[in-house]
Amino acid sequence: MVLARSEVARGRGPAKGTAVRLGLLAVPLAFFALFFAYPVVAIVGRGLKDGGHWQFGRFGEVLGDPDIAHVLWFTVWQAAASTALTLLIALPGAYVFARFEFPGKQLLRAVVAVPFVLPTVVVGTAFLALAGRGGLLDELWGVRLDTSVWAILLAHVFFNYAVVVRTVGGLWGQLDPRQEEAARVLGAGRLAAWRRVTLPALGPAVAAAALMVFLFTFTSFGVVQILGGPTFSTLEVEIYRQTADFLDLPTAAVLTLVQFAAVLGVLAVHAWTVRRRESTLRLVDASRTARRPRAGGQWALLWGTLAVIAVLLLAPLVVLVERSFAGPDGYSTVFYTSLRSAASADSTFSVAPLGALWNSLAYGAAATVIAVVVGGLAAAVLTLPRLRRGPSGRTPAVSRFVRGFDVLLMLPLGVSAVTVGFGFLISLDTPPLDLRASWWLVPLAQALVGVPFVVRTMLPVLRAVDVRLREAAAVLGASPWRAWREVDLPLVRRALLIAAGFAFAVSLGEFGATVFIARPDRPTLPVAVARLLGRAGETNYGQAMALSTLLMVVCAGALLVLERLRPADHSGEF
Repeated sequence: MVLARSEVARGRGPAKGTAVRLGLLAVPLAFFALFFAYPVVAIVGRGLKDGGHWQFGRFGEVLGDPDIAHVLWFTVWQAAASTALTLLIALPGAYVFARFEFPGKQLLRAVVAVPFVLPTVVVGTAFLALAGRGGLLDELWGVRLDTSVWAILLAHVFFNYAVVVRTVGGLWGQLDPRQEEAARVLGAGRLAAWRRVTLPALGPAVAAAALMVFLFTFTSFGVVQILGGPTFSTLEVEIYRQTADFLDLPTAAVLTLVQFAAVLGVLAVHAWTVRRRESTLRLVDASRTARRPRAGGQWALLWGTLAVIAVLLLAPLVVLVERSFAGPDGYSTVFYTSLRSAASADSTFSVAPLGALWNSLAYGAAATVIAVVVGGLAAAVLTLPRLRRGPSGRTPAVSRFVRGFDVLLMLPLGVSAVTVGFGFLISLDTPPLDLRASWWLVPLAQALVGVPFVVRTMLPVLRAVDVRLREAAAVLGASPWRAWREVDLPLVRRALLIAAGFAFAVSLGEFGATVFIARPDRPTLPVAVARLLGRAGETNYGQAMALSTLLMVVCAGALLVLERLRPADHSGEF
């Protein structure tokens, strides 16, 4: 016992724990190397190599094309506009959820998060049902927003509203309001106190939320593909067109590398803002800062936020449900009952469309297990204590490596999913990794998207575990595995369930990679919806609405369960 205490005191215990955690890094690194880096490098190499030689001249040819230049400009412009519009609309909502207490708040918080986990295909479908040809606004007032940039921007706000509310609102609720009150006591006005005290504290969270929204909209695929039509195209959509429609791999490879460089820059800045947010703030229990609205302005802000949520977030979903029941002879369940049947005269399926639901659930469950294992191990590595700078003033290599690994984990959210999916087909084609006909190919691609959400959900909770508890377990002779099982696991069990739920929800909605690798007889729900929307006919359109509604219900149910598990004072990083 005395020896164990002396070892911990001299740092051998923590050093051993650090070595064990670095050893855990092998699994996430192997997973990302085999199922992310290898397929991406393979598809890029296939496009840029000719006779074994790299053709770097393709960059000048592709980027000098006026059509490609327009795609690049529109990608950046719509991402910046979407980010600004999302912040403008969502920041008041972040304040309402952070500072106000009102009936139904927990339910409304879950409702706000539903659009974020919905597949982009479903989001595009919902806006088509609301403002597309034959949509509700078209029928009532002749207003159509499909193939309009406004439809794309509003759909992006719909999709990313929860990112700002949860990232900024979660931190806002934990800021001590007495600091702003003290500024007002010293003579500052309400606006001046907010601008000089609260806004600087919120700055890193606002920047982190803005960067995430920019990342998601910069790489937008399903929304732009459905609502943009042939007029508007982002880099992701153009990569898909060059790959699937024209088989122009060199152009697709150049665009993939351009997108990769932009995403890497955004993620590096995001990682810096997250570190600032973690290290510069003094936080309190969020439950102590929320109060019922009192002044008239506070009630007006609350009701205004509820109106925005109703019009912008709920209306498209309600119209989506309404269209799924609007049959040729009036409201009925005809489109839902037809989902159980195989091909009909105007159907695009050789199997019953409802089978896509069971395929998605099975794929999602397998992807969740993979994402939780890989993401949990990665989060454990990222909780290594930050090492101090050495005598030379340089950050230790271990700390630099861990920071770089943190950015690597986020890359699947920004790198072209189309590239990953097509890369799976051309790289995983030889033993022992000949997986093209394997059922596991889809869950592996979906898990790549789920891992970042597992890491970002687990990381704040793991970092909050007092390291002295682990050291005490080591003093008492516990191995690192037993210390994790008996110290960390009970404290992070709820966060682990939340991470699994998020991974399951986002796996259900993965579309960019799955559209390439899902077998025709085993489509997922997003792939099935896209196929149905791509065919003419009232039955196909109605079935797309019905499938989208089913997927929305499954995602909403998962979010409601997660909201009940979510601690009142936990904001996470998303």
